[in-house]
Amino acid sequence: MSSSSEFLCEGLLEGDRRSAARLLTMVEDGDPAAREVMRRLYRHTGRAHVVGLTGSPGSGKSTLACALAGNIRAQGLSVGIICVDPSSPFTGGALLGDRVRMQELAGDPGVFIRSMGSRGALGGLSVAINDAINILDAFGSDYILVETVGAGQVEIEVVKYAHTCVVVMMPGGGDEIQAIKAGILEIGDIFVVNKSDRQGAERTMSDIEMMIEMTPAPDAGSWRPPVLLTAALESRGIEELAAALEAHKEHLEASGRLASKVEERMKAELLEILSMRVSSAAIRMLEDSDAGRDLARRMTAREIAPHDAADEVIRRLRC
Repeated sequence: MSSSSEFLCEGLLEGDRRSAARLLTMVEDGDPAAREVMRRLYRHTGRAHVVGLTGSPGSGKSTLACALAGNIRAQGLSVGIICVDPSSPFTGGALLGDRVRMQELAGDPGVFIRSMGSRGALGGLSVAINDAINILDAFGSDYILVETVGAGQVEIEVVKYAHTCVVVMMPGGGDEIQAIKAGILEIGDIFVVNKSDRQGAERTMSDIEMMIEMTPAPDAGSWRPPVLLTAALESRGIEELAAALEAHKEHLEASGRLASKVEERMKAELLEILSMRVSSAAIRMLEDSDAGRDLARRMTAREIAPHDAADEVIRRLRC
């Protein structure tokens, strides 16, 4: 390991915020030197409880994350927050609006906030997000909140990366019906109807509870997701949400489900890395080699079908 990487690694493990920020920038930028640091840090991970916050745009996920982080800090625990913002399809840049909305937490040394662009990854979660989770874990965060892009059905991807998945909805938006269509009903460990001061909150809550009751439980001892009412701007219902998070964490530990959740995340992380590397190698082959240009020419001339072309790319990558 180079001296600069060693310095960053030691700084992170000692709780240095600048080292954490630099490492997060490295993994987001795809810096090859980050891989060396992540290899060293990996054995210091696995202690944080990862919470995914997902739901439709406008449901108040950022405000809820801010309020929840304040409650966790009141318990003397540290919090890492990763806000995944939509990336521009043209520049790759992200709006990074969530960090602006969380300014009240910025001065708390027990809170580390990072906004990252989704970079077009499915569900807004990329290899960089997984690395960011591991960095904040090694940094010493007790809880890591991952707030995802509110982009519809692909939001269900968050379940692969979180120990506890919180689905945030709001009254009057038809979210409960959309949840059923999108498959979100199956991934939620806790359901939150935020902005509950609006008309229709109780109805939305009842509809979700009814759908949960209609969903058969895998076994008698399985977790039944609670449905909570919150008004994050007024910090109403936040204590109940924090209690539900703790209850789900205890359930995972007692039932042995936590170990399988961790294994699922490891597989998902490995597949994400493999997908990125294979895709990058295929792109380089197609764009930078005579074989790739010839393959594109043959497809254009309808001499070879796309699936057969893909088989040829795979054969070349194996060589």
